[in-house]
Amino acid sequence: MPEFSLPPEFHDVRYAGARHPGSARGLAGGANCQLYAYAVLAHHGLTVPPVRSSELWADTVHTVRVSTPRPLDLLLFNADDRAFGAHVGVWAGPDQVLHLCAEVGRPAVWSLAEFAARPRYRVLVGIKRARNAG
Repeated sequence: MPEFSLPPEFHDVRYAGARHPGSARGLAGGANCQLYAYAVLAHHGLTVPPVRSSELWADTVHTVRVSTPRPLDLLLFNADDRAFGAHVGVWAGPDQVLHLCAEVGRPAVWSLAEFAARPRYRVLVGIKRARNAG
């Protein structure tokens, strides 16, 4: 289980690819991976701009790239090493990434090996930490 807690409304969010940062607010109507991840961070007082994955990876104002994850860091996964179109999850603890994807349809926690075993998520593009994470 994650090293942080979430209220029940975070446990049953449905995947909705059209509900991405900039197009939607809140989780009631579902979310894509980024909207969900940013809501998890916001619940814990961390802020990142409502951007897509490639903009998140390029951002240096609100986030910083790190090599070793800690809880509530954002991980980007893709079929290759490009950030464009990357899937975003939240580091939840030792070898646990909380994320929302179409494959499962609801929030799930996967290990890094589970991501690597899927062609569309096989590459860890990198890790970003919210600058206000301390």
